[in-house]
Amino acid sequence: MKIFKTILATYALVLFLTSACSETTSDNDPDNPNPPVEGINTPEENLQRAMELTDNAIEAHFTGAGMAMARYYNPYTKVRSEEKGSVWMYTSAIEAVNAILHGLEAQKENGDATLYNDNFDHYSELLQQLYENADYYLGTFELTSYTQTREWSVYGVNRNNAKGSADVGGIQNVYDDQMWLIRELIEAYKNTDNEEYLKKAEYLTEYVLDGWDCTLDANGNEIGGITWGPGYVTKHSCSNGPMVSPLVWLSELYKNKADVTTSHYIDSSDKVTRKTRQINKSEYYLDFAKKIYAWQKKYLLRSDGVYNDMMGGCSPGSPETEMVNGTVYRKGISCRDQVGPAISYNSGTMLSGAADLYRVTGDDQYLTDGRRLADASFSYFAKPGQTVSGYYTYDISGFNDWFNGVLMRGYVALFPAYGNVANYIDSFQKNLDYGYENFLYNGFLPTNLLVGWSYDNNKNNTEAMFNFAFSAEYAVLSRYELEK
Repeated sequence: MKIFKTILATYALVLFLTSACSETTSDNDPDNPNPPVEGINTPEENLQRAMELTDNAIEAHFTGAGMAMARYYNPYTKVRSEEKGSVWMYTSAIEAVNAILHGLEAQKENGDATLYNDNFDHYSELLQQLYENADYYLGTFELTSYTQTREWSVYGVNRNNAKGSADVGGIQNVYDDQMWLIRELIEAYKNTDNEEYLKKAEYLTEYVLDGWDCTLDANGNEIGGITWGPGYVTKHSCSNGPMVSPLVWLSELYKNKADVTTSHYIDSSDKVTRKTRQINKSEYYLDFAKKIYAWQKKYLLRSDGVYNDMMGGCSPGSPETEMVNGTVYRKGISCRDQVGPAISYNSGTMLSGAADLYRVTGDDQYLTDGRRLADASFSYFAKPGQTVSGYYTYDISGFNDWFNGVLMRGYVALFPAYGNVANYIDSFQKNLDYGYENFLYNGFLPTNLLVGWSYDNNKNNTEAMFNFAFSAEYAVLSRYELEK
């Protein structure tokens, strides 16, 4: 009877994969000789896989001295796309390299410096090359914000042919792209002690916080929230949540130091006069982290415990300016509609934010928030046995392969304070291993780790940012296994 049940279960799984995921390879594909293996991962094995995947992705997706990133690469046909990756996609490569550097450092601190000695310099140099060539996305424009008019040099969505000349006006730059770079710049500084990374991170932070809607309502309270970009009015989870953790990290870097920065604000007495004051950097960054976290929790947390996409129904419906005391400023924006869908990375950034705020403040509310969000997000985004028995299926449509990695990092950040997330983290480890041990082909993983490749070789394009997301996850899991 047991054998009969096993045969039926296997047959049912084959039928599911054939109907739901037609034209995909099976474990018996002759072009995919890797047999299914159930193994025990070590931190070293995770890190070695991260380096392998990263090295292959770098070689396949990047060309020339300027490191232009092809968005797609097909490991079966060995063809890379003409389409270039956006700055967000490009940042995924930096993220993977930073995660590897952090993992190498963790190996060294844990008493085995072999991988560190063999690889750290190589990835430090690669990190520097990636940052230098990110300047093909850099451009300069003048922006009128809620408190000032100023020229900024920031990163545009699209790559240009010359460094520093990208189009960054209007909707051509968005705040969340700067935020992902800020996160990685701070990580790069921690990994290498290169002050240039910290300097750029703080400059971009100043730009992002200039986008905070500090105009006041009738009661004298800040309206709050950061629009998707300076050319937009909608206020998104992705243009607020990702900034919480890096602000906490900056606060920690300046703790017990006398460094100050300029704070721009509106006088509460008349609700219109723009003012500035000098404030301690550590205090300024931490207070802003709390403000942004509180705004997103208030306006974008759903009744089912995860985060929605944005606040819409905004007035005015497009960016407008107003004259105050003879000077032009951006007009404040009031939004009334919470808009979906729930996307995994929007909950992931708030998980990381709650974990970091709890770690530095000791405020139990952040821990309570983190626990609730961890449980709710896993219940919402992870579907048990939907594709393969014993594994959790995550939505991989659109950009979700990368989004889901942000959720995993949120669980890892929360783990020291909430051990229950170990099971959630393990679901990512198992999915990565299933893909690696069954479908690894020419050094690449398929978009669907639990299903594999298409039988039609021409349909096996892989996204650069997914390839780097998988390697970053392996590197983060390596460090997690050591530190837990």
